[in-house]
Amino acid sequence: MNTAATPANAGPRMDRPIQPPAWLLPRWPLAARVALIAVALMSAALLTVKLIAGSGDRTLRMPRAQLTITAVGQGVFRDLIPLNASIVPRETVYLDAIDGGRVERLLVEAGDVVEAGQPLIELSNTNLALQVIQQESQLNQALSQLQQNEIALEQNQLANDRAQVDIEYHLRRLQRASERRASLARSGMLAAEQRDEVNDELAYYRRLEPIQRESGRRQSALRERLMPDIHRQVQILRGNLTVVHGKLDSLVIRAPVAGRVTALDLKVGESRAAGQRLAEVTPDAGMKLIADIDEFYLARVRVGQTATIDIDGQPIRLSVRRVSPQVRNGQFRIDLDFEDGSPATLVAGSAAQGRLRLGGDTPAVVLPNGPFMERTGGQWIFVVAPDGRTAQRRQINIGRRTIEQLEIVAGLAAGDHVITSDYTGLDRADRIVLTP
Repeated sequence: MNTAATPANAGPRMDRPIQPPAWLLPRWPLAARVALIAVALMSAALLTVKLIAGSGDRTLRMPRAQLTITAVGQGVFRDLIPLNASIVPRETVYLDAIDGGRVERLLVEAGDVVEAGQPLIELSNTNLALQVIQQESQLNQALSQLQQNEIALEQNQLANDRAQVDIEYHLRRLQRASERRASLARSGMLAAEQRDEVNDELAYYRRLEPIQRESGRRQSALRERLMPDIHRQVQILRGNLTVVHGKLDSLVIRAPVAGRVTALDLKVGESRAAGQRLAEVTPDAGMKLIADIDEFYLARVRVGQTATIDIDGQPIRLSVRRVSPQVRNGQFRIDLDFEDGSPATLVAGSAAQGRLRLGGDTPAVVLPNGPFMERTGGQWIFVVAPDGRTAQRRQINIGRRTIEQLEIVAGLAAGDHVITSDYTGLDRADRIVLTP
């Protein structure tokens, strides 16, 4: 069978061969083609995940009604903090048992006005009385010994003076006798032996006189050195005797100052050990305030700062008198004095509310304080988008703060809207979708 030849002027064919990709051509090794396919599949998977997850932010969906949204504003930052204080006496004197004892008599009651030195409580202490007797006896013995030493020094000084006078007397007497006997011996009226006896005795006293004089000098020096010490020790012992006698006197508790007895919780017959509190006396020195402040403000509270409290509807000015640097349970204590004297209507133990001024009013970007501070510490906040549909986490910088206001230093601008409600459960979220 003959096959007709294709005309030379025939048109292009309907089918044409397709060239495969270069990396699928037989000349590429099978392992290389498999690796390229795996890379392509992995890139496609990552692209798909990115398209599904968006930007990668951790997103939560929350109803808008459950959140508190507040506007950031440009205003005046009032550097005030609340003051919850207690009214206490400006001065209080505590009376403690010095040696302890049994309560024998109560001479006053709580609330009585007393004078300085007035007896308040009488105690008895048998052991203390015995100790006082023993100590008094020992002190009297020591005092007697010192007095005997003083007498002995005086007697020695007197004996030396007498011996010196006696030697001087004998020298004068023997000098005259020697001169008379020497004249008689020259005239032959007196034996030489009698003359020599007087001369020998005179020589003896002449040698004894400087020895006695030196002994008297040393005795005087010793006396001058020891007598002041003896006198000082005598005074000390007499003072100790006074203290010992005062131990018995201390069993009668007296008011150290004039004032009012504000605490006296004792019963006749009960015993109190040494150091235990017996009573309190408050002198008429007015009242003061004590307040506990959060430790966050410790570096900013200073002596002399002013505060205001409301008493009977009237503002009363005070000033910080003392700042205790010791922190307990996250708070430190301050004392405040009334600038114009404490009002007469104040009652010790009652509470007072007011505000403490840490600084002046200054213009600033401010934000009302809110529960979010407990979780964020003022380091970040959720900022609501202009369309109100989402809120994004943003780092911020807070300066001064009060219980009502926060001073925004960086991260926010006036007009921004932020979430200020509780952030429990939002610590790890980066974005919040606000639902109706």
